[in-house]
Amino acid sequence: MNSAPAAVVRVFTLLSCLLVATACNETSPTGPAVPLSERFVLAPGATAAIAKADISVQFVGVSGDSRCPADAFCIQGGDAIVEVRVLDGGAAALYQLHTGDKQRASAAHRDLRIELLDVQPYPFSARPIDASDYRVTLVVSR
Repeated sequence: MNSAPAAVVRVFTLLSCLLVATACNETSPTGPAVPLSERFVLAPGATAAIAKADISVQFVGVSGDSRCPADAFCIQGGDAIVEVRVLDGGAAALYQLHTGDKQRASAAHRDLRIELLDVQPYPFSARPIDASDYRVTLVVSR
């Protein structure tokens, strides 16, 4: 009995199983699906698909961070400016969300509200924050 055809069948079966397993991933191509009105955390460049809203939200980065360091005394609290991109079908919209101004901590997109809840890490005077270390907590609601 020739074992070569049996080996080919086993390899083909293994590859088929791997393809089926990866095709059944529960996340969208842009990232994990997040329900409306549920908090989610993104790293720079990461994207989350918003379930039942037909949009994705991408954390582009922090374009400015003047928040008062935790180990300092400041007259003003400062502000972190977070840039998010909303991907809506073939269109994209860029929004700036602020930590230091509650009125500018959210943006309206269609009938949705994208709100910035938190920016981490919090600054310390002796430790600069690398752009890749930022994480934002967002929520999208109607």
